[in-house]
Amino acid sequence: MARMRAVDAAVLILEKEGSTQAFGLPGAAINPFYSAMKKHGGIKHVLARHVEAASHMAEGYTRARAGNIGVCIGTSGPAGTDMITGLYSASADSIPILCITGQAPVAKLHKEDFQAVDIASIAKPVAKWAVTVMEAAQVPGTFQKAFQLMREGRPGPVLIDLPIDVQLTEIDFDIDTYEPLPVPRPAATRAQAEKVLEMLATSEHPLIVAGGGIINAGGEDLLVEFAELTGIPVVPTLMGWGVLPDDHPLMAGMVGLQTSHRYGNATFLASDLVLGIGNRWANRHTGGLEVYKGQRKFIHVDIEPTQIGRVFAPDYGVVSDARAALEVFVEVAREWAAEGKLADRSAWADECSARKTALERKTHFDNVPVKPQRVYEEMNRAFGPDTRYVSTIGLSQIQAAQLLHVYRPRHWINAGQAGPLGWTVPATLGVAVADPDSTVVALSGDYDFQFLIEELAVGAQFNIPYIHVVVNNSYLGLIRQAQRGFDMDFCVQLSFENINSPELNGYGVDHVKVAEGLGCKALRVFEPDGILPALEQAKKLMVEHQVPIVVEVILERVTNVSMGLEIDNIVEFEDLAESPDDAPTALALLD
Repeated sequence: MARMRAVDAAVLILEKEGSTQAFGLPGAAINPFYSAMKKHGGIKHVLARHVEAASHMAEGYTRARAGNIGVCIGTSGPAGTDMITGLYSASADSIPILCITGQAPVAKLHKEDFQAVDIASIAKPVAKWAVTVMEAAQVPGTFQKAFQLMREGRPGPVLIDLPIDVQLTEIDFDIDTYEPLPVPRPAATRAQAEKVLEMLATSEHPLIVAGGGIINAGGEDLLVEFAELTGIPVVPTLMGWGVLPDDHPLMAGMVGLQTSHRYGNATFLASDLVLGIGNRWANRHTGGLEVYKGQRKFIHVDIEPTQIGRVFAPDYGVVSDARAALEVFVEVAREWAAEGKLADRSAWADECSARKTALERKTHFDNVPVKPQRVYEEMNRAFGPDTRYVSTIGLSQIQAAQLLHVYRPRHWINAGQAGPLGWTVPATLGVAVADPDSTVVALSGDYDFQFLIEELAVGAQFNIPYIHVVVNNSYLGLIRQAQRGFDMDFCVQLSFENINSPELNGYGVDHVKVAEGLGCKALRVFEPDGILPALEQAKKLMVEHQVPIVVEVILERVTNVSMGLEIDNIVEFEDLAESPDDAPTALALLD
């Protein structure tokens, strides 16, 4: 049996488990691990500028492709605490990432040694497992267990903390006979599937709410087949957007208080039974439960037993991996279809489609400064169905979800529950590393963009090309809109007269100069007719230079985006579409 350092075993296990891409920053306490990566050569590495950013890069990498597990590496002390936001974001959205930190020697952990912090205790609330390995012989088993935990049940992140002496200690280890631990997955039974189909059969206006768990399980093909077999319209959640193409006739729109469609909410309110698969019943999807639940019945399918009933008690619950559930649902539905036992849902589906043609929001505004709706209209023109969009919280994300189009799973990559500002730049870099052949387009408001803007240099250094659309109103727009209820506009303005860039007319930070200073290319647009040409130019520059390309659009300072406190009471602040000319890139033609 081979004799090697514990870190050599750890790196070989990473390679055997399929995690061959890491993001991070070396440091004294983690240098042994880096030496093992250099020695074995099977793990590529991207050097981040901030460890929080590295954790978000790992998230983006995981989210982009089925089976990926991004790895984030940092030294002791503040590197671990910097990762906490990434762990929280990944945990909240059921994303497996592996965070590895260096640590002071075991004998010094209780002596307030330099950068010695109990990172495992700090990370436990936001990780599936967080552990400091105290014995070198436990390193292989710890990494083996970590991969099993990240993959089983509701996926999530793990942190492994490695004291430097543990890293350097030699152990006996045989990578040739190493095998990943099996990952058990609960599966719906035939009887449960028949019960679900029976409940659907007794309803008149059923809907499927398709959550991100379907994407995590790789069940999107079966979801489409099940919807088509039964004729039941589908409402994706924000995390499930893309499970059904936006132009599919059974796509009924999104539901919610913010990232929703007018027709999606209207269709949900007309439903009488809802089958939720791999979703959380998140509060920005449901709003008040009295309105959301109404008199309709609910079925909930989730891989995590304690998720069922967490928000409200469904009429029927099934603990199952989403793909496993859909396999047996499809099996029963095929049999029933052959026997003529499935109800004809065409009238209900036609009713849902009719709402799509009548309940669109207006996007075609010619105002200067630019109204944000026009930006998304032009993005629909510029980018095709294979585009991967990446975004986090803010008015930009909310309105993008209302107006953009997504056609594939993992093509809307979004920080959902946690929504940390600054997430978009590093997460997009992770996505672009995972899928270098795709067109990757990030979307940020000015504040999100500024949070971790230094990571643009990573894209320039490692030739990671993507397009970053920045909609700049020089405001904390979502917070300003929320402050309307307090009759204030307080501490949310980012505007100032930039003495070095007077052409900005008070919009503050010169994002073009900053982006160029970080090694990227950048364009600025002041008028609506300039948006599409800038996006087309950005595509050419991205190919030519192989670096991030920033397209900044200067917006009107104040835009209130459609939202509300209940799904039956969404406030529309702008004119609505009345003809095809008002929403020329909407997928449904308006009457």
